Amino acid sequence: MAKAPKTVYQCSECGGTTLKWQGKCPHCGEWNTLQESLAAPEPKNTRFQSWAADSAHVQALSEVTAIEIPRQPTGIGELDRVLGGGLVNGAVILLGGDPGIGKSTLLLQTIAMMAADRKVLYVSGEESAQQVALRAQRLGLQSDGVDLLAEIRIEAIQTALKQHEPAVVVIDSIQTMYSDQITSAPGSVSQVRECAAQLTRMAKQMGIAMILVGHVTKDGAIAGPRVLEHMVDTVLYFEGDQHSNYRMIRAIKNRFGAANELGVFAMTEHGLKGVSNPSAIFLASYRDDVPGSCVLVTQEGSRPLLVEIQALVDDAHGFTPKRLTVGLEQNRLAMLLAVLNRHAGIACFDQDVFLNAVGGVKINEPAADLAIILAMLSSFRNRPLPEKMVAFGEIGLSGEVRPVARGQERLKEAEKLGFKRAIVPYANLPRNRKDFPGLQIDGVSSLQEAVEICRNGDG
Repeated sequence: MAKAPKTVYQCSECGGTTLKWQGKCPHCGEWNTLQESLAAPEPKNTRFQSWAADSAHVQALSEVTAIEIPRQPTGIGELDRVLGGGLVNGAVILLGGDPGIGKSTLLLQTIAMMAADRKVLYVSGEESAQQVALRAQRLGLQSDGVDLLAEIRIEAIQTALKQHEPAVVVIDSIQTMYSDQITSAPGSVSQVRECAAQLTRMAKQMGIAMILVGHVTKDGAIAGPRVLEHMVDTVLYFEGDQHSNYRMIRAIKNRFGAANELGVFAMTEHGLKGVSNPSAIFLASYRDDVPGSCVLVTQEGSRPLLVEIQALVDDAHGFTPKRLTVGLEQNRLAMLLAVLNRHAGIACFDQDVFLNAVGGVKINEPAADLAIILAMLSSFRNRPLPEKMVAFGEIGLSGEVRPVARGQERLKEAEKLGFKRAIVPYANLPRNRKDFPGLQIDGVSSLQEAVEICRNGDG
């Protein structure tokens, strides 16, 4: 009598398995995430053989020859900026983002531009060949040298890679792929992990620059096991509001370049176009005569950006005041309100506070603290800040204003865009004021000093 297949329960969050169903995953602690599946027997082959080393002998690090890795420009300047200069042979990039934000559009444009001087392959697992051709026609792309494969079985894709030997491959998307060696459905944790591992192994062995498209969950994280982001060399996230014409790509991880780089694109009738001066976009509707508005000079990777911070402080009409933020950290807002109360004597415990970073950009660095507090003060007093003024600086719990990185570059960007005044941490004051002839720079070491400057300078 045939032996019944073994049943296991696998967590959809972390990929851990258990023999019995439980309400809580014993590995990650999440509730109601265990799903029943059949345990696949381990095949007797060498598919788990490492690609990191040709041999197992130990050698001194000083004896290893370090070779500069050449870059392959994609032809799209903003994408090259995020990647660190272009694609690298053998590198695997994971691109995630909300549905309909433009992932397939951008990659089809990239593939079409790179097809002029190298062999490329676009693997579509979500759309048919006719749908991809219609998109290329709608975007007006020259697709003569683009090879297309509509397939979701990983073994068939591996065969095509061996036969055609492309230099650049796009897999759209990794959640639609499945392997015959795994019995679970496409999109499951085990399928995503196995397909990504096999594709990564093949990219390393053949020297293929591979881009994987990843779906995201409702929380904004890439769907599937977290180990997926550890496997690849670069992780990119699409950001932006679908109701806006602007999109941003942020590098979260990059083994071949700087992390936290930001690329800005504009969605047009002919696809995504790079934006060379995003600060002008974020300040397109900025007015300096409106209370509750302050311009922040933030740093995204190697690029300084000017972003308008808007604040609305109003009387609370309920028992619990509201604290809402868009594009900024809500927990940091609560901390800044406490600092404002203790060290500036301004209490907002009976006020609703709303914050917004204009343009859909997400700001995570603490250098936004000073601009946030000045915008809240302006709204609370219903008086605008001094005209043509920017601010940046981190605020500590004791009310001190701490320096931030790359202060000189931030000031140069502000002066270039026509701003006349800047409030910065005292440690970020330039050594030579003559380098900024058109900019009045005020250095502050405490929150009280910044409040006094704005109070005396707003007329």
